[in-house]
Amino acid sequence: MQEIIPTFETQRLILKEITIEDAPAYQKYFADYEVIQHLSNRVPWPYPEDGAHQFIENFLIPNQGKGQWAWGIFLKTNPNELIGCIELFESNSTENRGFWLGKKFWGQGLMTEAVVPVMDYAFNKLGFTKMILANALGNTRSRRVKEKTLGRLIEVKPFKFVGSQYTESEFWEVTKEEWEAFKKS
Repeated sequence: MQEIIPTFETQRLILKEITIEDAPAYQKYFADYEVIQHLSNRVPWPYPEDGAHQFIENFLIPNQGKGQWAWGIFLKTNPNELIGCIELFESNSTENRGFWLGKKFWGQGLMTEAVVPVMDYAFNKLGFTKMILANALGNTRSRRVKEKTLGRLIEVKPFKFVGSQYTESEFWEVTKEEWEAFKKS
């Protein structure tokens, strides 16, 4: 059987398929307003007590490899506890990649490290020719990940987020050619 979600290792991280066993850690780090406020208002707030379990069981697992791919982010020093998630979307109306990371892990460069193998996979294995990336205008941490990985700001437009202080989204683009040049530099 072919692996739907390949496992990637970086200097500090393991990115691997999310399973139902990851639901408690997903819930622990995701069900935090500091994390969720930056996300689309499609995410419920307050987040349900079994929200992670239901999301993994009813959405992530059944849709893996069917136009979307999701990796759990794990520290190599604690490879059994999910601390975040990164997703790819083949044909999403707003963006091709989304992510979140537990607050206690912010500011360490972990998400920038995590997006590199996922971007490589999107361009080199899935055949993406460009990727549209988005974040809430004012979410400087997410913006910085895009800036560090060659994102080019293309537009800002109204958008609804969990956090009502966010009313616009920044949209970024990275082409395969730009990514390949970035990787060589």
